[in-house]
Amino acid sequence: MAKIKKGDLVQVITGAKQERGGDRGKQGKVLRVYPDANRVLVEGINRVTKHTKVGQSQRGTKTGGIEVVEAPIHVSNVALVDPSTKKPTRVGFRLETVDKDGVSKTVRVRVSKASGKDI
Repeated sequence: MAKIKKGDLVQVITGAKQERGGDRGKQGKVLRVYPDANRVLVEGINRVTKHTKVGQSQRGTKTGGIEVVEAPIHVSNVALVDPSTKKPTRVGFRLETVDKDGVSKTVRVRVSKASGKDI
């Protein structure tokens, strides 16, 4: 089970400080998770300049140029933000029994280590 999922609010915990042009301390929403590479794409974090080749679309409009896009960041450099305190927290798992249609099933649930609540 993944500790960070798409749609989670995360905070960058490593890297250069914001006053030096870095992203440490910034919070953003996870747009995509790359589990094979252990990376996450976070909204507004790790923005890079990308040069695209000039081409032409079907309608005849010119495409290409310089655009700024988000690049993936390693999952160890971000921490999940606790919704109640709005601070980064560690994540653990707890076993819970769910009762559906009279059948009980044990599932793992993500839990904030600081508050002990489900995330």
